[in-house]
Amino acid sequence: MASSDEAEYSANALAFTNARIVLPDEVLSGSLNTNAGKINNIDSGTTTTAQHDCEGDFLIPGLVELHTDHLENHYKPRPGVLWNPISAVQAHDAQMACSGITTVLDALRVGMEDSADFTAKDMRDMADAIETAQAEGRLRSDHFLHLRCEVSADNCVDGFALFEGDDRVRLTSLMDHTPGQRQFTSLDYYIQYYKESKGYSDEQLREYIARMTERGARNSDKNRREIAERATTHGIQLASHDDATIAHVDEAIEFGIKVAEFPTTLEAAKASTEAGMAVLMGAPNVVRGKSHSGNISAKELAQAGYLNILSSDYVPVSLLHGAFVLAKDVDGIDLPKAIRTITKTPAESVGLTDRGAIETGRRADLVQVRMVGDIPIVRAVWNEGRRVA
Repeated sequence: MASSDEAEYSANALAFTNARIVLPDEVLSGSLNTNAGKINNIDSGTTTTAQHDCEGDFLIPGLVELHTDHLENHYKPRPGVLWNPISAVQAHDAQMACSGITTVLDALRVGMEDSADFTAKDMRDMADAIETAQAEGRLRSDHFLHLRCEVSADNCVDGFALFEGDDRVRLTSLMDHTPGQRQFTSLDYYIQYYKESKGYSDEQLREYIARMTERGARNSDKNRREIAERATTHGIQLASHDDATIAHVDEAIEFGIKVAEFPTTLEAAKASTEAGMAVLMGAPNVVRGKSHSGNISAKELAQAGYLNILSSDYVPVSLLHGAFVLAKDVDGIDLPKAIRTITKTPAESVGLTDRGAIETGRRADLVQVRMVGDIPIVRAVWNEGRRVA
């Protein structure tokens, strides 16, 4: 990280030159100035007076991540091991910043099984650690909260209550992983996933599926409505999750949902788009060329015009990589449009209108990127004009 003197200087004024600047609708070869943490001038051409020569690299807005549960890997690095939460947050934050992500909504579980490897208290402890670390100036990126509400769980509403009144909560997703629907419409993939993740025998898995099916029937509808009502009361943006059918999308419309996370079918993505929702898909899906659970390919949705936002989900470096793959592989998506899926659109979808684009007056959240072969390299990162990576 930069020294305090360097940070102070760069926060006041910084000049970039010899950059391929990715604006919302074009790529401009030129120079850029910042002052007091904001972008104040963008010009074509180069200058000899700039402090930072980008050497022909791309200069893009800082990435905005809406859905990553990667913090859990740092908080619980091995089964039975809970790491110091502040230290875990710092490690997670460093990985975000070095991936070019300057704004992140850390996704925390709300509602889980009794046998889960985390508790509701662990989630609140992680949130407290994020907020403490942010307040103490420990972090390179801006962190907010995303509550992943498993509406089929018995303790979903109680878990949500631990976050009511927390103004860092920006997004609440309504999730339902009951077997046989949404992400796991195919029970074959559900069986494969849980055999690999939990090591269940066939008999154990049959018992588990029966138990989860009964739990979903008992809880999902009432909890979905309760969480949606509470989130709306607190002014928290709502997201649907794994919608597969027109009925799922109609329900999302009823709740006033604006972000459709990971629709599993073309039908649901199309209906969500037509209803004015921003469709979010996983960048790992784009990079790999397929869904890990056998659902629709994100590239297929992009080619059909039904993809607005990418999320790194479980691989932080995939966010930037995925955008460059879209620009390279999908007809009709140029680099500015691809970069909007990881910057401007996610930022504005959760009300963060001060960032996400290289425009005069927006935050100077910037990433210098060099392409080597087909894989982008993050060479430097600035958050509000301060170098953080």
